[in-house]
Amino acid sequence: MSDVRTLLAAARQRLGCEDAVWESELLLSAVLGRPRSWLHAHPEAVPSAAQATQFEDWLLRRAMGEPVAYLLGRRGFWTFELDVGPGCLIPRPETELLLEEALARMPVDAAIEVADLGTGSGAVAVALAQERPLARVLASDISAEALALARTNVRRLGLEARVRCVQGDWYTATAGACFHLVVSNPPYLGETDPHLAQGDLRFEPRQALVSGADGLEALRTLIAGAPGHLHAGGWLLLEHGADQGHAVCELMVRNGFTEVETMRDLQALERVTAGQWERSAAHNE
Repeated sequence: MSDVRTLLAAARQRLGCEDAVWESELLLSAVLGRPRSWLHAHPEAVPSAAQATQFEDWLLRRAMGEPVAYLLGRRGFWTFELDVGPGCLIPRPETELLLEEALARMPVDAAIEVADLGTGSGAVAVALAQERPLARVLASDISAEALALARTNVRRLGLEARVRCVQGDWYTATAGACFHLVVSNPPYLGETDPHLAQGDLRFEPRQALVSGADGLEALRTLIAGAPGHLHAGGWLLLEHGADQGHAVCELMVRNGFTEVETMRDLQALERVTAGQWERSAAHNE
């Protein structure tokens, strides 16, 4: 039987990708139920036959492109880990900008109503509820599979009293309610976007990625519908593609939003646009 050192060396060579070292260690540490640091401290350790078989299976699937997050069934986001699976989009670090901008507009000492539309695994909804204990969050998704994962994450983190998961498509899930803040990381790739044939995107649910020919279909729906579901002074925050900031700003201004601004992520790419609704939903209706 091969020891840890031998297994990792062979795995790195097989994967041959930029993150081969990190991915190999992550997979083997999960198989062994040990932290990655343990692998370096015990390179001579010999996994059991069952563990070696599991590691080989994961390596084969990873070499064929299957995302590490789906293999492990989890992904780290913000300050916690989330259960994830093929039914939901894999949470990504750039979405933390959406979270940060939302938190900047949420008071710490006031009870407010928040909606996270298209919640997927529940990443943003859970983080907002954790960081703002007085907030009540509605987390919705059209996918029953994604919503099941969101409910699992909400329950595991003990937030059932403040995060309500509802199935539905965008504002149909809100049942006419009004919010102080609406956030969303909707699908924003066009139907022929070349990124769909690359990396993890090949395995993620298409309905969580693609939104019409130009990628703006869901963003248009979210912006047009927001005025009917925001309190006066409420905010709409949307994640979008790096080349969509101008279009999203124009859509928000055209629909009556003020204080419209696009923020850039750590790679200096346009990633999140925010707009404020100054009139009440009742007045708008």
